[in-house]
Amino acid sequence: MKLFTPEKTELIDVTKVSSSTDGVVIEGTIMGALPMRAVLTPAELRKAFSLLTFRTMLTLVSMLFRTGQ
Repeated sequence: MKLFTPEKTELIDVTKVSSSTDGVVIEGTIMGALPMRAVLTPAELRKAFSLLTFRTMLTLVSMLFRTGQ
């Protein structure tokens, strides 16, 4: 999975998502060169859900059915 900047350049390439005792571990590279490993904790996941509006949630669900990039 890749995340892009608004200018369509690659920002993060996620190569692995796995579970651990600390939470969810996300591995990949930032800007094509810098390896990274991040841990998503339960508290931070709850904070992420509080950032989502109803409109954003609808957009996320609709993206599952879109074709393209």
